[in-house]
Amino acid sequence: MKTLSRLRKTYLFCLTLILVPVALAGQMAHATAAKEAPWLPEAAAYRLTLFLGNLVPVPWDEMAKAWDEPYRGSQFGTGALERLADKSAVDAAALENALAAKDRDAVFAAATRLIAARIDEELNRALAADSPATAQAAITEGQELYRAFADHLQAADPEAALMIGRAWLELSSATGSSGVLGAGTIDSDRDTMSAARAVISNYLAANYLVDAFAPRTKLTAIPETVLRSGRTVALTPALPPGSDIFDQDPLPRLVLKFEEQGIDEKDLPLIAYGDMLFDSAEIFGSPASDLGIACSTCHNRSDINNRLFIPGASHQPGAIDVDGAFFNPIFNDRRDDPLDVPSLRGLRFTGPYGRDGRFASLRDFTRNVIVNEFGGAEPTPFMLDALVAYMQEFDFLPNSMLTAQGELTDLAPEAARRGEEIFNRPFAQMDGQSCASCHIPSANFLDRKAHDIGSADPAYDGARAGAFDTPTLLSIAYNAPYFHDGSLPTLASVVDWFDSTRGLGLSEAERADLTAYLETVGAADEPYEAFDDRKTPFRLAFDELTTFASTLDTLLPARDSHHILVLTDTVAADLAADASTMSNLAERPGIYRMAELLEAVGEAVRADDWEAADVHWADFKATATEIDERVY
Repeated sequence: MKTLSRLRKTYLFCLTLILVPVALAGQMAHATAAKEAPWLPEAAAYRLTLFLGNLVPVPWDEMAKAWDEPYRGSQFGTGALERLADKSAVDAAALENALAAKDRDAVFAAATRLIAARIDEELNRALAADSPATAQAAITEGQELYRAFADHLQAADPEAALMIGRAWLELSSATGSSGVLGAGTIDSDRDTMSAARAVISNYLAANYLVDAFAPRTKLTAIPETVLRSGRTVALTPALPPGSDIFDQDPLPRLVLKFEEQGIDEKDLPLIAYGDMLFDSAEIFGSPASDLGIACSTCHNRSDINNRLFIPGASHQPGAIDVDGAFFNPIFNDRRDDPLDVPSLRGLRFTGPYGRDGRFASLRDFTRNVIVNEFGGAEPTPFMLDALVAYMQEFDFLPNSMLTAQGELTDLAPEAARRGEEIFNRPFAQMDGQSCASCHIPSANFLDRKAHDIGSADPAYDGARAGAFDTPTLLSIAYNAPYFHDGSLPTLASVVDWFDSTRGLGLSEAERADLTAYLETVGAADEPYEAFDDRKTPFRLAFDELTTFASTLDTLLPARDSHHILVLTDTVAADLAADASTMSNLAERPGIYRMAELLEAVGEAVRADDWEAADVHWADFKATATEIDERVY
């Protein structure tokens, strides 16, 4: 999640770059991740090159695709190389040769020169244009290409970034105007355009069009003159084009035991603090914490985020390789083995944990996620207690077509009843077992064992790495795709796979009935959050965040500075970020005021001024009470 200081830095950065589109994918907050502007294909391919080139081992197939194909979610129908061939005179042969040779340094050098040359090409077009509109179009394209360098240049050489930002503004302003119907015509200022262009081109020549680049352990767009100076530059981690860490839409419904029993979470401070930690990037290490990635990023409201995608770490949406090179290099197993994100619904019933059941303890599994997978600091016992207490409240979605013992009710369709018989039928081809032998209906459709059903290819001869936990079938209608790697898109394809691989000999009608049974078992009465004019997404976030903050009633008297600061850094930032999503704009200042008060609590605690912290906390609660009815 984003701290308030990071929010301010992002704002200042945008001002500095002036007209340059800025990607915010690497600076997100929990509920309000900002959608980035579309990338030009060449700029997108370059940023993907930097990102993928820093993975170990380098995924060369993905690197080649970055230039050959449109990036995921691109608004352009062509890849970078095709676009270059269609509209540019810049020669891409050096880049193509470097990609074919799988020479990381040569790819970086060729790609960097290519982007710089393309910017110069557009600047040439702007100065040669015979109309203001044509010049503006070329300048706009040049700016969007410059975006590939902009944030790294800003971090490494802020004075130069400001100078170049002004040059882009002067260049754009000096193009003149054709007016309207011949009136209001403004001639272009060629001298100003040439001077501004020289500022940009000279910097590109000195830093991005050099004959030889200094060796780089990490591929970045840091200017060559800065790199050769030996000065250390801290870059904020960013996700490449095509990434998606937004919440699902529609938002999955969260079912918690205590809520169903009418208990207020504010009366359960351990659980409320665990809820906060589940939504907090503060517990992870860089880059996850910088990017705003939290437990809830992958597990939206205890379910699966089936739009989650990070190039080089995901083979498809909803999957992630958590033991690859990106999140925690020391935990890198050097294998390209992304797994589908599992649902956490009914977590207390679904142990052992991990896709292959390697953790018997939810506590040990949780620590592994924080420390090993995402490189976070060792969590305190209290933090693990809180996270486990919260996650054990996750429940399955209510389904009126199914009893607690896994039996179909009268509301189930007739096809599902026929499928139930097939589900419970022993098959000789499965050693006399049935589907229900592993997915035991009366045990939440689980047997708590791992089985090798042949869904994974062995990594080597004799390998026994294909055994995976039996997944529950409850709520699975909303968890597609299926299997550990998401290789099967529908429940019908799962039925077809088992019928084919096991030679069950099911008829078409039987397969349809068995599918209907799985869809019925995996269904829910209300799978998604329902919103209206008053119950808005912001209201949901506001209620959650103020509940998180309520744990200060316990933490402040205990003078527990460590856990207070994790909370204030998390919740203050999210309140400020979420304010932009409010429907009732008149109350937005009150939310900013609450964020400032919570940040002030944290500042007072850091200064060991507990009296001031208590005062700010009291003001926060009073403000929340005063505006509560108007917040939506």
